[in-house]
Amino acid sequence: MKGILGRKLGMTQVFTTDGELIPVTVVEATPNIVLQKKTIEKDGYEAVQLGFEDVKESRATKAAIGHAKKVETAPKRFIREIRGEEMMNLELGSEVKVDIFQAGDKVDVSGVSKGKGYMGTIYRNNAGMGPKSHGGSKNIRHIGSLATIGRNNGYINKGTAMAGHEGVLNTTAQNLEIVKVDVEGNYLLIKGNVPGPRKGLVVVKTTVKPVKAVQPKELVNLEGNKGE
Repeated sequence: MKGILGRKLGMTQVFTTDGELIPVTVVEATPNIVLQKKTIEKDGYEAVQLGFEDVKESRATKAAIGHAKKVETAPKRFIREIRGEEMMNLELGSEVKVDIFQAGDKVDVSGVSKGKGYMGTIYRNNAGMGPKSHGGSKNIRHIGSLATIGRNNGYINKGTAMAGHEGVLNTTAQNLEIVKVDVEGNYLLIKGNVPGPRKGLVVVKTTVKPVKAVQPKELVNLEGNKGE
């Protein structure tokens, strides 16, 4: 498995030479730095630890500064591990760029979903609504009985559909297709939407699904038409 850390910039659309419109998410992934390598002998598993985005030393802990100095780099804002042996050949301190992927690759994108505040049970759990007829119950969007599921002595079971905080959850969108890889601009165009708000951290990894790549799509080059 291979992967890279980046930021979700937003969505746009591109066109193929066949006239197909493809909605894509733009993920900016400036070069990641290999900070550490985990091995089976020492750690019990294989993984590569990547650092993304420099941060001032005045805003970093002494531990983070010392960890980064081992590979002669600045402390990083985000640090994540990519498990698997596919990236174990990388040297400590080396850069991981978007060219580890290519158009047509299938990826899983992980991020933290948008926060939506305190939401009712209708929206949050897709619960059913009460009757709306005249003279009927006024309990239209309110939650129903909570502690009457069998003989449980008034105990509310865990996982009961209730109102509460919605969003801000670790979420993964699986089996997405990379439409374009721009090495100079340090960005990926990924078909469809990915979790998180704009400028939110995302981790792009090889998909766990059996099909790892498909035939890449040929896109219309609009850069050559500028000024016409």
